[in-house]
Amino acid sequence: MNLFRDIVHELFGLFVDDGNLALAIVAIVVLAGMFAGVDAPTPVTGGILFFGCLLVLAWSVLGVKKN
Repeated sequence: MNLFRDIVHELFGLFVDDGNLALAIVAIVVLAGMFAGVDAPTPVTGGILFFGCLLVLAWSVLGVKKN
C-alpha cells in the first residue's frame, strides 16, 4: 500500500508541484473566462490568457532563482 501511495504522490507532484503557480494559472483562466462571459473581443480574452500565463511563468522562474 505504501508503494501505491508513493506512486500517486509522485504523479500528483508532477502536475501540482508548485501550489502558487497552479493557483495563479487558475486565476488567469478564471479572469479570461469572465471576460469571455461578457462578450469581450477574442483578442482581449486570448491576450489575457497568453500574456497572463507568460507573466505567471516569469514570476515563478524568478521566484525560484531567488531561493
